[in-house]
Amino acid sequence: MTHPQPFDQFLDHFRTTCHDSYRRRGDIDKLSMQRGLPPFMLREVMACNPLSVNIPLEYGGRGAKTDEILALLSAASYESLALSLTLGINSALFLQPLAKYGTDEARNLVFRRFLEQQNMGGLMITEPGHGSDALNMQTSFRPVDDGFLIQGTKHWAGLTGWADFWLLTAREQIREGELGRDIGFFICDVSQAEQHIEVEEFFDNLGLYQIPYGRNRIDVKVPELFRLQPHSTGIKLMLDLLHRSRLQFPGMALGFIHRMFDEAMIHTRERAVAGKKLIELDQVQHRLSELQSSYTIASAMCATSSKTAGIDKDLTTASVQANSVKSYVTDLMQQAAQSLVQMVGAKAYRLSHIGGRGITDSRPFQIFEGSNDMLYAQISEAFTKQMKSLRLANLKDYLKQHHLTTKSSDRIGRLFDFDLKSELTQRKLVDLGKVISRIVSMEMVIDLGENGFRKDLIDNCLDHLTNDIMTLLGVFHLPAQVAVVEDYKDNSQWFGR
Repeated sequence: MTHPQPFDQFLDHFRTTCHDSYRRRGDIDKLSMQRGLPPFMLREVMACNPLSVNIPLEYGGRGAKTDEILALLSAASYESLALSLTLGINSALFLQPLAKYGTDEARNLVFRRFLEQQNMGGLMITEPGHGSDALNMQTSFRPVDDGFLIQGTKHWAGLTGWADFWLLTAREQIREGELGRDIGFFICDVSQAEQHIEVEEFFDNLGLYQIPYGRNRIDVKVPELFRLQPHSTGIKLMLDLLHRSRLQFPGMALGFIHRMFDEAMIHTRERAVAGKKLIELDQVQHRLSELQSSYTIASAMCATSSKTAGIDKDLTTASVQANSVKSYVTDLMQQAAQSLVQMVGAKAYRLSHIGGRGITDSRPFQIFEGSNDMLYAQISEAFTKQMKSLRLANLKDYLKQHHLTTKSSDRIGRLFDFDLKSELTQRKLVDLGKVISRIVSMEMVIDLGENGFRKDLIDNCLDHLTNDIMTLLGVFHLPAQVAVVEDYKDNSQWFGR
């Protein structure tokens, strides 16, 4: 077996190729308003075989090491968030599930084509009538000779019309009009006549112009060997897959936030207002320090995920950690882009500027793979459910013993010396989930500092996190439960009053 190229050399070559393709051979700022990507750019990047980091050694890959995967995603997102997401879709939503749950025959065929022909793959879960409600998907499968017939409609699958392989999700048709509860996962090779997927519509997605999305009609027959083999149930397979994917979001986020920070530093050092450089202004210093804190948080998340999110780990029950990481780091991505645009001003309010483009490109990260509002509520529900099972009411007591918050509770536990109500409204669940996600992230930052990360960055980050937690706690403790006035039109016109 050929020993893989040292990773630092592999990553340097990939990083240089991305920079040359996106900023020298192709001007990504000018291309940003076009749909798709010039073929030469994607060809040059894929020639580096970046997806080999997801393929086990025995199949000719680099070994599916999580730290290498995250470092690669970060390098890509520094140049293009769309490129990083393209690689992320292939990685967490196709290749890693295949490596963990696929048959040996499927792995041999698919991995070889990825390595030799630079193929790509994606995942189809979401349906027009069932977005976050994936368990009620209506796409069905039933056994036929030598395989399975899969029929239904999927939409908002990244790489629509591009991917050579798809991981399709469906529920078994028990009888006419009745579907089973569990979910099956199937590999679809669109190069085969019986596995062709028809794209009924391409969407005019607001951001991420380089990635095609659309609506797909599924009517395919896949071989029996192309069904993934769950270790228990398909639902648990899906949880393991989605939690692992969410824990890898920091890889995409880190490079993006790093780029926003570097662009902000360059601009504020060069731009002067009223005889002062922007970087000398106090409010600008605050924004820059927030960006730098976000960089540190994303770094801490990457360090944690590299140890906890490998395909050898069972992440079925890792909802608190996965949801905390995904929701918070994607909020930080959007905040980073907004802050850069605010500091740069009108020049950045264009799709052809990295800041303006960053706002629209990072926004869907707060929506796909679970809307952040929904994930924050789920964090709280998991926490409160466990507290009830342990007969604990005091939040400080629980944080102190929870493995994700032990160290951070030592630092800020005094803020949480109160009992939670037995029942929280949905909005309070969201508020509390935001708080918990920051506490979990603080734990990761403390761990990163203990492992030798630069101390002044850690200290500044912990101060920002503490301030953020205190602000969010204030919102959580507010008693007001304001509701919309639906029939609002009577006596609500200002004119003449």
